[in-house]
Order: sequence, then C-alpha cells, then structure tokens
Amino acid sequence: MQQISDFLSTPDAARVLGLKPCTLENWRVVGGGPRFRKFGKAVRYARSDLDAFAEAATRTSTSHQVAA
Repeated sequence: MQQISDFLSTPDAARVLGLKPCTLENWRVVGGGPRFRKFGKAVRYARSDLDAFAEAATRTSTSHQVAA
C-alpha cells in the first residue's frame, strides 16, 4: 500500500517531469498523461505512476513510433 507521502500535487508532479502544471491539467482532460487520483477535489499523482509514465516515454530516436 502506498503512503500518503508518495502522492504529489500537480505543481510538484510537473516539477518532477520538467513540465508546466497546465500541461498535466490539459492531459487530465484530453488523456495521454500519467495516471492520477482524486481525493475529493484534490488531484494527486503517485510517484510510481510518474516513474512509469517517464519510462514509457523512452525513445531510441526521434522517429521512434509508439504502438497504439
């Protein structure tokens, strides 16, 4: 089970990924971003989900295509 300290706010998660918070906010609407959780109105990202998202974004070249 994950500890509450394993969850990050949108600004903190964006900082970890090197993105702007509005990018994560947009991805929550349109899809394509890391998994997130809702605790009431609060949105939180698990560190393990950010790690998995970053790992899935690994490419070997700029022409590398991701299977849909």
